[in-house]
Amino acid sequence: MENSKCYCDTGLDFDNCCGLYLKNNLKAPTALALMRSRFSAYVTKDADYLLDTTHASERKYYSKEDILNWATTNEWLRLEIISFTETTVAFKAYFLDENKQSQTHYEFSTFKQENNVWYYLEGKFE
Repeated sequence: MENSKCYCDTGLDFDNCCGLYLKNNLKAPTALALMRSRFSAYVTKDADYLLDTTHASERKYYSKEDILNWATTNEWLRLEIISFTETTVAFKAYFLDENKQSQTHYEFSTFKQENNVWYYLEGKFE
């Protein structure tokens, strides 16, 4: 993974971008950085990170198995950030489904900061 471009489309190296959060256990400093790192976690199939960065009030609605299945079944191609505020991110995630059909996942995500740590709270899908 050394010196490879990050999956989240910043153009930075993975180790200097989402790798800081996925590999070095640093906390994402903004909702946008967390959103980007969560996309990279889907690409790298890091279900633990995805569950850990979901707000505690919402974790009961997710299972590690389901997250891993969604991450593994699809081939994640690209992330496009549409817009963002301090607590929200609208994005499109492009992927190939299990039948290798091109798909676009559009989501408007809400994030919450608690004790200086950002968490994914919920997403509205279109």
